[in-house]
Amino acid sequence: MNKGLENIQNIYFIGIGGIGMSALARYFKFLGKNVAGYDKTPSQITSDLIALEIPIHFEDSVDHIPKPFLNIENTLIVYTPAIPKDHKEYVYVQSNGFLIKKRAEVLGIITKDTYTLAVAGTHGKTTTTAILAHLLKESGAKVTAFLGGISENYNSNLVLEGNEVVVVEADEFDRSFLQLYPDIAGITSMDADHLDIYEKANALEESFVEFSSRAKDHLLVCNGLPLSGITFGIEDDSDYCAQNIKIDNGTYVFDLKTPHKRIKDLHLNLPGRHNLLNAITAFAIAMLYGSPTGPLAKALFSFKGVQRRFSYQIKTNDLVYVDDYAHHPTEINALHQAVREMHPGKKILAIFQPHLYSRTRDFAADFAQSLSQFDQLLLLDIYPARELPIEGVTSDWLLSMIDVKDKKLIQKNNLIEAIMDSNAEVVLTIGAGDIGEEVYRIKEALLV
Repeated sequence: MNKGLENIQNIYFIGIGGIGMSALARYFKFLGKNVAGYDKTPSQITSDLIALEIPIHFEDSVDHIPKPFLNIENTLIVYTPAIPKDHKEYVYVQSNGFLIKKRAEVLGIITKDTYTLAVAGTHGKTTTTAILAHLLKESGAKVTAFLGGISENYNSNLVLEGNEVVVVEADEFDRSFLQLYPDIAGITSMDADHLDIYEKANALEESFVEFSSRAKDHLLVCNGLPLSGITFGIEDDSDYCAQNIKIDNGTYVFDLKTPHKRIKDLHLNLPGRHNLLNAITAFAIAMLYGSPTGPLAKALFSFKGVQRRFSYQIKTNDLVYVDDYAHHPTEINALHQAVREMHPGKKILAIFQPHLYSRTRDFAADFAQSLSQFDQLLLLDIYPARELPIEGVTSDWLLSMIDVKDKKLIQKNNLIEAIMDSNAEVVLTIGAGDIGEEVYRIKEALLV
């Protein structure tokens, strides 16, 4: 399964705490390789990796790289494109002849000689991939899955059942997904994003067209996308289509029309039409792979979700607290739709941390529109991730465009106090930055 890496014994990760990087680290540790890495900050992910006896340090220093990993003969360096190009460890390995590969290239090597199911899309790919991995595992397939989030069913971003089939999240950032060799590919969405990389929306579209051409057996596309393939959708003319949709006690109950039959009374315990679409995509891919529909239906019902994807932290009659990774206006709209559908008539407080200066600048008007749908808003400073500030692009600037009467800019150290002052019945934390690190603290305060 990893032809091309036979002579490699040591694998060193620069940015090991990233969600995709950490799945690879777990995988290679399972294969018996020596694994170590650097990350900028400690997190739950790095703690979990350290518990697997993977050494990790948090200071950018070549002196901290364990000695065996400095042997260029049998060491592979895996890095994330999110690290700065002047990173000392990266500069050292680059100038000393090490074998260096991006995370996506390594996934390409792993998937090249194994039957591969890949899910791409600017939104929905993590949940769809997690559902697909669960469906296959529960229906008996020997699957290895690399997920872009932590599956609630397995408390991991890696599913390891065997090497008959690989499920992988195909990431459009940095055109990474063009390193993959999918046999079946699904594309959930193609909204403009990552304009810091692509600059123009049509360049992003072109990369999706190129990715779609890589699918050897089947290509599934969301109905309405400018691609030709097998279509999926909700209550439309798609090849795989959700129909007769009802909500029963917070659960979607629906029929799935396929090209060959109708599957009745499927149950999905995830809120939001976007998740219904994710479920249909995963179900269709699993059927095309050849999984039997009986076990698939049962597996769909038992899927619990992905951490930070409409993740209920508190769910009582008086108070609901949901944490979500949404970091694009389309995702915030989907989250809003799901909350209003599942908790009609309730007052909603949204706490949003914008992610990247460039994304905030490029989609400011759309962010303002999507955030204006909530009843109350607390806006945190922009999380810079890999970027330097852009003049004039601030949370204060964004806040001025948002049409919510009860809105304010807030610092993290005042966040709990501001939440406790609110009379909202539904609290949402939204964003892809380090707001996720605040969830436990917020939950504890709300439960007092």
